[in-house]
Amino acid sequence: MTAALIGFALVLILVLMRLPIVFAMGLVGTLGFAYERGGSIFDERGLKAAMSMVGRQITDTAQDYGLSVVPLFILMGLFVNKGGMARELYAVSNAFLGHMRGGIAMATVAACGGFSAICGSSLATAATMSKVAMPQMRRYGYSDELSTASIAAGGTLGILIPPSVILVIYGLLTETSIGKLFMAGIIPGILGILFYLFAVRWTVWRNPQAGPAGERASWGERISALGSVWAVLLLFFLVIGGLYGVFDFEPLNLTFSPTEAAGMGAAGAFLIALFRGGLTVGSTFEVLKETCFTAAALFAVLIGAQIFSNFINLAGLPEALIAMVTAYDVAPFVVILMILGIYIILGCVFESLSMLLLTVPIFFPLVTSLGYDPIWFGIVVVVVTEISLITPPVGLNVFILKGVVGDVSTGTIFRGVTPFWVADIFRLALIVLVPIVVLYLPQQMGALGH
Repeated sequence: MTAALIGFALVLILVLMRLPIVFAMGLVGTLGFAYERGGSIFDERGLKAAMSMVGRQITDTAQDYGLSVVPLFILMGLFVNKGGMARELYAVSNAFLGHMRGGIAMATVAACGGFSAICGSSLATAATMSKVAMPQMRRYGYSDELSTASIAAGGTLGILIPPSVILVIYGLLTETSIGKLFMAGIIPGILGILFYLFAVRWTVWRNPQAGPAGERASWGERISALGSVWAVLLLFFLVIGGLYGVFDFEPLNLTFSPTEAAGMGAAGAFLIALFRGGLTVGSTFEVLKETCFTAAALFAVLIGAQIFSNFINLAGLPEALIAMVTAYDVAPFVVILMILGIYIILGCVFESLSMLLLTVPIFFPLVTSLGYDPIWFGIVVVVVTEISLITPPVGLNVFILKGVVGDVSTGTIFRGVTPFWVADIFRLALIVLVPIVVLYLPQQMGALGH
């Protein structure tokens, strides 16, 4: 256990020294594995075992069919972006909410939630919606704090509302049903939207000038706007409906696996973007190239995390934690609170996916040994990861937004997201204290035999 704790500390130090997380985890994991096998990091037998483990891990990851779902969902999100669906979602939300004080910021949050349902990426959601919503909010005199915060916070929904790449990776890491994880993310995702809407209302209650009311749309304009989102609804129905057996009837008899659902979603998004004139030969090549770069980066981090996980498991850290909790008779709920505290602290330093890959192999065996549902824990981890996306000093969504909206300081954005961060803490507390919020839909799915 001591070697594992030293290894964990070394990864933290290397990351703080600006070494990319993939190299930090890979290097420490390899040397740690050699130490555990040979008694020294310079022992020839241990180094050979470590090199063999690294080669096998790279090969297994490259050949893992289940991981093909990751580039397919990334591809779908990029085609969705090219299809201009974000603007349509924003137009619908603005037609119904924009006339209220703070309504355009609320419309931005709602549109982020809708876009997340067909994108699956928080960073893509934040980057896309900043281009769509920021000019409109500035036109009506919204404060930069509220404008940027609603986009940064709304973008975090991309990793929770299905389809979600990070839920896919959690499912593959822990051998948990991806379909049930997707179903479990729906209610917490909707709660996230509602809690963020309350955060907007609280902000404009404190400072009415932060979010002036916009123009009221007529019912004709609202109905017209609703008619424009058919592509979004169709794509969501195709992916999620196919995954849960909506098409399982004569003569179709189709139920998609996660990989098949991702493939159908990518194909559907491509056809919609092509039909709308959003694709050229050049832009299609750019989408494919960006998909390859993003997927390669994700796979590299995943390989590094698995190498480090092999070392952690060999060093016996998960078993030692379980034995410690058993020996000291710590209440399970106290253990969960300690784990959540660790996640929130790590979220101040780590990028979200890296944090998940680094910690899940350590905490998952402990949490399941205490009798907690792995699906519930997956959603809890993702919600905490969402919080990390807007937590200083890293707050990846904040820096993505800063890159798109260059004339707003990161300090301004972080000040603006504070009410949204508090709303996330309340949502996290609700999920932890009332697990049925997460487990209700997966249980219904199991009752139906899916």
